[in-house]
Amino acid sequence: QVQLVESGGSLVQAGESLRLSCATSETNVRLHDMAWYRQAPGKYREFVAIMTSRGATRYADAVKGRSTISRDNAKNTVFLQMSSLESKDTAVYYCHRPLWDYWGQGTQVTVSS
Repeated sequence: QVQLVESGGSLVQAGESLRLSCATSETNVRLHDMAWYRQAPGKYREFVAIMTSRGATRYADAVKGRSTISRDNAKNTVFLQMSSLESKDTAVYYCHRPLWDYWGQGTQVTVSS
C-alpha cells in the first residue's frame, strides 16, 4: 500500500505563486509516473500535470506555462509549482500514482481575486 500525502495548499491572492508537495511512502518515486489532478467545486476531477519515470512532463492547457511538476528522488516527494494563480485555479489538488491507481487525500488551493 502506497501512501500519498499532499501539502502546501493555501488561500492566496490572484497573481501569487504556490508550491504543492506530495510526500510518498515510495522507496523509489523515480520509478513511477506521478501526476497531479484537481477538482473544483461542482466539477469533475481533471488532469493537471504528469511526470513520467523518465522525467518527461506534460501539462493541461489550463496550467501550461504557469506550472512546473518536479520531484526530489532523495525525499520521494513530488512537487507542483504554480504561478500567476487565477480564481479558476481554486480546487482541491490531488497527487496520483497511475500504477495501481493511488490517490492522496488532497490539499485545498483557494485563489482570491
